Amino acid sequence: MNTVQIRSAERALSAGTWLIVAGAMLYSILTVTPLASAHTPDKWVWTAPILPLVVDAAVVIVVRLDAVLARLGGNGGRWPIALRWMTGCMTLALNVADSALKNDLVGVAVHAVAPLLLIVTAETGLAYRRAITAAVVALEAKQQAERDARERAAIERREEAARRAREEREHAATLAREQREHEAQLAREAAEREERWWREERERQAAREAAEQAERERQEREREQLRAERERREREAAERAEHEQRARAERARREQAEREERAARERAALLSAGPATDKLAEDDARAIVAAAHAEGLSVRTAAELCGWSVGWVSTRYAELRGPVNGVPVDLAGTGH
Repeated sequence: MNTVQIRSAERALSAGTWLIVAGAMLYSILTVTPLASAHTPDKWVWTAPILPLVVDAAVVIVVRLDAVLARLGGNGGRWPIALRWMTGCMTLALNVADSALKNDLVGVAVHAVAPLLLIVTAETGLAYRRAITAAVVALEAKQQAERDARERAAIERREEAARRAREEREHAATLAREQREHEAQLAREAAEREERWWREERERQAAREAAEQAERERQEREREQLRAERERREREAAERAEHEQRARAERARREQAEREERAARERAALLSAGPATDKLAEDDARAIVAAAHAEGLSVRTAAELCGWSVGWVSTRYAELRGPVNGVPVDLAGTGH
C-alpha cells in the first residue's frame, strides 16, 4: 500500500464518520426535542432544541479533535476520553428516555441504535486513524530509509568518481609537469640564442645611433645658424615695420588734427554770422544746428542763428545725440 491509498482510506473514513455524526445529530434532535418540550414550561418550549444541539456539538468537537490528534500522533489524555464517553452516554440516555418512561422496549432498542452507532464509530474511527497514522509514519520511515540508501549510494558513486577524477588529474598533472620541464628547457635554449642575437643587435644599434647622433648634431648646428640668421632678419623687418607704423600713426594724428582744426574753423564761420533775420534754407539751417550742437550751444541760441523754430531745432538736436533706428543721420544734410 502506498501513500495515495492510505490517504484515500483516511478520506473515506472521515467522510463516513461525518455522515454518521450528521445523521445521529439530526435523529437526536428530532427524538430529544419532543421529550424536552414535554418537560419544559410552556413559556420556554422554544428552548427544547437547544439541549440536543449542545450535546451533539460536544460530540462534533470530540470527533474533530480526536481526528486531528490521531493524524498528528498525539494523545489528549483522560479528559478527551471522559468527554467522549460522557457525550455518548448523554446522547444515548436522551434518545431512549421517552421510550423507557413509556416502558416501550422496542422503542428503547430503536432509539438506541443511532447513539450506540455514534459512540462505536467515534471509538473505531479514532483507532482507525491511529492505525493509519502509524502506517503513514512507517511508510514515510521506509521511504526515508530508501532515500537515505539511494543518497548513500549516490555519495559513494560520487566519491568513486571523484577518486578516479583525482587520479586522472594527478596523472595529467605529471604529464603536464614533464611537458612544462621539456618546454622550459627548449625555452631556455631559445632564450640564450635570442640573447646572443639581441646583444649583437644592440651593438650594431649603438653604432648606428652614434653615427646618427653625430649627424643630428651637425644638422642641429646648421639649423641653429639658419635660425639665428632668420631671427636677425625678422628683427630687422620688425624694426622697419614698427618705424613705418609709428610714421603712419604720426601722419594720421596730424591729418586728424588738421581735420578737427578745419571743422572748428567752419563751425566758427557758421556761428560768427550772428542771429538770422530771416529763416535760412534747410541745408544751411542744418549746418548751423550741427555746428551749434558741436560747440555746446543751447537750442534757443541755435534757433536764433538759423531762424527756424525751437521745436525744429530740438528735433535736430535729438537726432544729433543718437542714431535713428540704429542708423546715424547726417543732420546737416551737407556731409559735414
